[in-house]
Amino acid sequence: MLLQKLKEYAARSPAADLPPMYLATPIKWLIHLDQEGKFLGFVSTSSGTKKKNDRGKEYPAPSLVRAYGIKPKLLADRADYVLGFIEEDAKPKDKKRAQDCHNAFVALIKECVRATRAPEVLAVEKFLDNLDLTTLSLPADISSGDNVTFVVDGTMPIDLQGVREFWAQTQASSEEVAQCLVCGKLKPPMKRQPIKVKGIPGGQPSGMALVSANAAAFESYGLEASLVAPICQECAEGYGRALEQLIRSEDTHLTIGPCVYLFWTREDQGFSPVSILASPEPGDVKALLRSVYGARGAMPLNPMDFYAIALSSSGGRVAVRDWLATTVGEVQQNLARYFRLQRLADRDGQPVGLFPLTASLVAASKDIRVNIPEAFVNLALKGTPLPRWILYEAVRRSAVEQRVTRPRACVIKMALLSQEKGTREDGYMEQLDLANRNPAYLSGRLLAVLEFIQEAALPGIKATIVDRYYGTASSAPASVYGRLLRTAQSHLAKLRKDKKGAYTVLQRLLEEVLAGLKMFPATLNLQDQALFALGYYHQRAAGWSAGATAAAKDHPEDEE
Repeated sequence: MLLQKLKEYAARSPAADLPPMYLATPIKWLIHLDQEGKFLGFVSTSSGTKKKNDRGKEYPAPSLVRAYGIKPKLLADRADYVLGFIEEDAKPKDKKRAQDCHNAFVALIKECVRATRAPEVLAVEKFLDNLDLTTLSLPADISSGDNVTFVVDGTMPIDLQGVREFWAQTQASSEEVAQCLVCGKLKPPMKRQPIKVKGIPGGQPSGMALVSANAAAFESYGLEASLVAPICQECAEGYGRALEQLIRSEDTHLTIGPCVYLFWTREDQGFSPVSILASPEPGDVKALLRSVYGARGAMPLNPMDFYAIALSSSGGRVAVRDWLATTVGEVQQNLARYFRLQRLADRDGQPVGLFPLTASLVAASKDIRVNIPEAFVNLALKGTPLPRWILYEAVRRSAVEQRVTRPRACVIKMALLSQEKGTREDGYMEQLDLANRNPAYLSGRLLAVLEFIQEAALPGIKATIVDRYYGTASSAPASVYGRLLRTAQSHLAKLRKDKKGAYTVLQRLLEEVLAGLKMFPATLNLQDQALFALGYYHQRAAGWSAGATAAAKDHPEDEE
């Protein structure tokens, strides 16, 4: 089904008009010839901006998959194939290979001349028969890896219909037929898939195969390479072009760590979750929430088919990590819940993008594993609860770094509440909860209050108690809070002398938190450590003045 939907997408993509076995290819140099094959000069197609990776303008050109063998492309190829050109400092074996590549390229041109009788191809043949690199005026900045093609009297031979038909015939599969897994018709299958998938994180720059077998263990009934999963040329090109287009377009792909996600709909109707997942704007999120929750029951869900796949590299192949076929309406509903779950009161209140959420669980972005973004995308698109190991990673990372960042607090809240679909979601755990008397939550609040006291008594302190004791306090509160409270009393005594107002507010806040704690827990399990982190974060986000004011309103009898 996946390959069928990709082929359907290819039918309406910009690549749909490409001839068989042609791809949009960057070609940097055009060799201009007259009808007799006389050399007129080189023309560069570069933009002129001196970009590092400027490979020239793209043209529809013959394409094939090659690894290490010598396999020429018709009339448009690298300079070592077209001209036999290789840099002067190249090794002797590389110079010999360049000449072998050129000879194969010339032989293919001669076959094309015999098959098509096209005057433009004959002119190219004449030019190549008389080619002498020692006298040819080569551009100073040409390299052996630059793509080169020909223009004969204003016409590009690769655009000729006869040339295109000849190329498609030379690349056809064997005469044996099999039932294509995509279209279901009896057609000759491709021994090797004609388009390699590029742009997969960590994958080979030259591209990788989605369907292939390179060892006897993967072969069945004597079938090798891609014949183990027979796909005809038309379907193989279709799904390959679809993948290429989806990966190239900013609106249809999202790369997170070692995985790339591709999104599309059955028809072009403007919906894509890429931007709202990667860089969510508050206005866009509010509009999404209004469209889902504000009109529930009044507006039916959008029934348009929606598809998503997750791809990563696995050796020299593309691994399909996940595949989703649903509707736009279902995705919008799940996305709305995804953002509602992550809401937390803060100074800016900005929604958090997918990358900060995933990166908050690892020491460095290079350490993001495939299953981390996969868990968040599943929640966002499918509504699947975050697995418990995500909660563990968030709690563990907070203890290791001795701090609770906003993205990590969002992850903790999302992991806790995603398991409770339809219950206690709206507004729950978004901000400081004065009514919450859970010992773990209060212990987290207490650590924030003690940090407030220390910061007020020792302005400009570089390392607070949180930098030293967060890990212990969040896992075994009873072992550390006695010492921290004794230190806090010293700080409060100093504040009582120097900053009477701050002392009054912080003392009241400390008493309010301690009043709910009958005793400090000896140890906290994973769930309680998560509540500890939220209690600490909520209190820090509320601030000590705001928290004390709220506490005073809740206990007016404490006012003098």
